Amino acid sequence: YIEELMAYNIEGMIVLSPTIPSRELVADNVPVVSIEREDRYISSVNTDNYMGGVQAASLLRKSSCDILIHVNVEMTDESPAYGRVRGFTDICEENGVDYELILTDLGNTYEENWEKILAIVNTLEEKYPDKKKGIFMPNDTNANVLLNILFRKYGKLPDTYQIIGFDDSPISREAVIPISTVGQQISVIANTAMEILSSQMQERKKRKPAPLKEPVHKIIPPILIRRETTV
Repeated sequence: YIEELMAYNIEGMIVLSPTIPSRELVADNVPVVSIEREDRYISSVNTDNYMGGVQAASLLRKSSCDILIHVNVEMTDESPAYGRVRGFTDICEENGVDYELILTDLGNTYEENWEKILAIVNTLEEKYPDKKKGIFMPNDTNANVLLNILFRKYGKLPDTYQIIGFDDSPISREAVIPISTVGQQISVIANTAMEILSSQMQERKKRKPAPLKEPVHKIIPPILIRRETTV
């Protein structure tokens, strides 16, 4: 699909898809800026995922949880989202907090999400029946599925669960109980990506353009938003 786009003589791209390695994108000799994806060879704008993991773990720790759990997909350390795993584990280890990482594919549909997250809930209740569990989900959609499962099972959010999501998407505010989340500054990310891309495109139009010696990487701080799923 990218190769087909090149036939239209495009001047620049902003890429969110994680499916094409940055090495291949830079080979097309078109200015490219990625958002939240592997970016070794191209310019990028990402949320400070490490700080997001730190914020989530710190909030769950302050909520007096006995065990902290981070659910996410399996990924390499080249993925920006891997910073959440590092930030989360660093806070737990620095403060002597018990924790568990559950890195698994949660599926692509609501039904798949429900089945996978229900299995996680059942496992956690077997392993930690009397412990207060603080769960950091990979996004607000999955956090809402977890919340719905607990409501179906208990008719409320039990005292033994605390939940925080990621993104500050509308579903985090519209859930049956508003969900705490690590918010991304979407407008700042979008504007910064456009600034980087526009600068590279304008440079290429000069009589003697000076190509970038190294990709430009911008990191945007997240904003912790505390709502009713953490106390």
